[in-house]
Amino acid sequence: MLFWAIFVTSVGSGGFIVRICALASGSSGNSTFVATERTRLLVDAGLSYRDTCSRLTSIGEDPSRIDAILITHEHSDHVGGLARLAKKLDIPVYMTRLTAPAIDWLSPPKLELFQAGATLTIGDIEVDSFTIPHDAIDPVGFCVRAQGIKFGIATDLGYVTDSIRFHLRRADLLLLESNHDLDMLKVGPYPWAVKQRVMSRVGHLSNDSACDFIARDFESCATALILGHLSAHNNHPEIARMSARQALDQRGLGTRLVIAQQKTPTEVFTF
Repeated sequence: MLFWAIFVTSVGSGGFIVRICALASGSSGNSTFVATERTRLLVDAGLSYRDTCSRLTSIGEDPSRIDAILITHEHSDHVGGLARLAKKLDIPVYMTRLTAPAIDWLSPPKLELFQAGATLTIGDIEVDSFTIPHDAIDPVGFCVRAQGIKFGIATDLGYVTDSIRFHLRRADLLLLESNHDLDMLKVGPYPWAVKQRVMSRVGHLSNDSACDFIARDFESCATALILGHLSAHNNHPEIARMSARQALDQRGLGTRLVIAQQKTPTEVFTF
């Protein structure tokens, strides 16, 4: 359980137990940083090597100290910078056995392959993987556990399954997809086939679907909720924020809401 949580926007803070930051979230690139005092991980590597290093530096982290990279699925906005990042940092990459062959490797990095549903131990961090419904080969979400803190990551999913609800229980912090506003998507610039794909059960979570989860299943003990993977064309941060705020208010929850951005990292959450 969470004993205390201090939110910081400054960099280089000391004395933390767990440190979390969404470096980027959106259709142009996704990456999330998770650290304890001993272990530093990236979840997804959708940014270029330069951008990843720049954003890590901006939050007071040394890129050379990253210990491993976890991959949710093979789409380019999650692995676009993976090959170079893994090679330059000379670190292992964790992904499912089915995902690895779906990536075009010029020079395969150190791969640590696992079955979806497995629990991984990386340094002093434990990572629970779980299957998510998305149009990728073998997509997974993660719950990262360290020092009594639980951080859930659930983006790129068409709907929230019972299994996902189970895995996200008792999360102290959650990164949840709120990809699109249905009305904006329907009248937006995408071809109809793409709109159908986004709205499908293997597409992306809408604001309404995210709010349904918040209203029914979001943990009241969570310190904050990060809304992520917002569409640049079919959503607006304030629409997503207002919808989620209303769902939280209906439950009487004063949970902090943070919108993850494509171009800048979120604040650093320090527990």
